[in-house]
Amino acid sequence: MSTLRVTAERLTVHPHPNADALELAQVGLYRAVVPKGVYATGDVALYIPEQAIVPEPLIEELGLTGRLAGPEHNRVRAIRLRGELSQGIVCRPAALIDTDLETAALDDTDFADRLGITKWVPPIPVHMSGEVAPAADLLPWIEIENIRRHPDLFTPGERVIATEKVHGTACLYTYVAATGESFVSSKGFGSKSLALVRNDDNLYWRTVLAHRVPEMAARIAGGFGATRVGIFGEVYGAGVQDLAYGANAKKTPGYAVFDVVIAHEDGPPQWFNACMLPAVVDWNGTALPVVPRLYDGPYDEAVLLALAEGTETVSGTSAHVREGIVVRPYRERHSPILNGRAIGKIVSQAYLTRKGGTEYE
Repeated sequence: MSTLRVTAERLTVHPHPNADALELAQVGLYRAVVPKGVYATGDVALYIPEQAIVPEPLIEELGLTGRLAGPEHNRVRAIRLRGELSQGIVCRPAALIDTDLETAALDDTDFADRLGITKWVPPIPVHMSGEVAPAADLLPWIEIENIRRHPDLFTPGERVIATEKVHGTACLYTYVAATGESFVSSKGFGSKSLALVRNDDNLYWRTVLAHRVPEMAARIAGGFGATRVGIFGEVYGAGVQDLAYGANAKKTPGYAVFDVVIAHEDGPPQWFNACMLPAVVDWNGTALPVVPRLYDGPYDEAVLLALAEGTETVSGTSAHVREGIVVRPYRERHSPILNGRAIGKIVSQAYLTRKGGTEYE
């Protein structure tokens, strides 16, 4: 899940091909359906992204009562309106009537707190939860931002690698070389520096042990002289999310590594280059499964947007829709746009609008 920010944005307005009374307001590569004639290209308005929880007074003001997602009908999610995908809400709330949105757009002001808008946190099912304890040595995962929101994240022609985004639950594993300790966590608990106390019935612990992740981490630590090793993988299968990829998590959970990081006593953690990932978790023929690599080549926005669609390749049978892709530079680099790692995702439109989808963390 990406970071939630509610910002003023300059719009590009397009005709709606299937509705005379509607138009499409574009923010980055996102498009939101808006009433015709309210906005023009070059106007500035507020953009409320997907996964935002909107307070009731604002919902009423925008005329969206009963039309948003979730049990309380207050969550923004992607929907199709007259055949066109609408992602997020474009508006000018009354609470900001005296605010200079032009200046706010230049300053990249975040209005989430002022408007009482919060980030939706997916529920944690009982079988994914468990007793937790503080874990200062746990290597944390990061939020991956959407390329549709940050279209300048990569430079056209820059060599990138795109891997399939697997719909499961992120498993954070950290190995401490000095003590041989293992810390296992979920993305939600890991963001709070909490690890799951070992329980062989817990989904994350069962996955780590079944796939012998601690052994691979110990080999990586020894091979690179690291004090800590972080292995991040997606756990999937029936019983995890609605897309199962042919695996049954109640027996042996599916697992695919998507990132590896090492830490030394002196210096910040170092992420392995995307081009190295399969080799890093392959030690003398004993390998951990990795997320499928779908593309290695020059960054081309149109090509990658198209690649995010289609059917999955995880199961080998194209059982269902593809969630999307994750894009990284061929070699790790810093992003001044994100002020962190250059890494982004593109989520498929079919995945966003599928019926009966689950979103657990």
